[in-house]
Amino acid sequence: MNSSRSKRRKFSITGFLKLTRFPNLLIIAFTQYFTAIFLIGYPYNWYEKIFDVHLFLLSSSTLFIAAAGYIINDYYDIKIDYINKPDRVVVGKLVNRRIVLASHGFLNVIGIALGFYLSLSVGVLNFFCGFLLWLYSNKLKRLPFIGNFTIALLTALSIYVIALYFQRNLFLVLNYAVFAFSINLVREIIKDLEDIRGDIRFGSKTLPIIWGLRKTKYFLFVLILIFIFTLFYLSHGLENHTLNIFFMMLIVPIGYLIYLLYKADSQKRFHQLSTYCKLLMLAGISSMMFF
Repeated sequence: MNSSRSKRRKFSITGFLKLTRFPNLLIIAFTQYFTAIFLIGYPYNWYEKIFDVHLFLLSSSTLFIAAAGYIINDYYDIKIDYINKPDRVVVGKLVNRRIVLASHGFLNVIGIALGFYLSLSVGVLNFFCGFLLWLYSNKLKRLPFIGNFTIALLTALSIYVIALYFQRNLFLVLNYAVFAFSINLVREIIKDLEDIRGDIRFGSKTLPIIWGLRKTKYFLFVLILIFIFTLFYLSHGLENHTLNIFFMMLIVPIGYLIYLLYKADSQKRFHQLSTYCKLLMLAGISSMMFF
């Protein structure tokens, strides 16, 4: 009797932090503050921007929506994760399922409410993102490409929302949003290569399952080349010499990414590639300080 009650009430702070991908939330916050400080040109000194209440609420609303998305994703993926990542399963082991669902709803409501408090456009965007994250976890992630595209789009929107709210330097921020979209789209497809075993067992229709390893790699090579040309085209429109130099410097690590992708043939190698893409993303965001 007592054991069944404790099982229903199971909650671990460590487990909850894992569930919400706390390190990823820190990266989102870091990205948004860098965008506001170095790209927006908000009319205060940098230390005043850090303590700006509106920026804090804007970033917090994004983090609540993102955390809710991570939570519902793990909730729907519990069976697949027992195959792909059995040591990292949290739902049902460290945090009770009912608490997981309640947390998802609560965080979404807070994130959307904060968005509407700041502005109608931010509120609508937060509602759209919250709904899209639920739809992704429930259905889209098991479809070819559309699930990958969805997460990449949401990543780009987490940057673009800063320009949307402050209404400054929209095109400059768009360059970085496209960069974030590009890297994350590649990373999401690589993660599908990493998780192919569990996805096959539960009927997912990801690109690696439909096309196989070789065709998916070729598709990634084409995507990477398209994104390189797109980024140079956008930066050329800004006539920003520093941004052009940065994108030229990116050719070397992106070339190494292509080489690693060509050689990769195991779950461990694809996991390393996924981490490498995240480091590329951080390097790109860090370059904002040069503007």
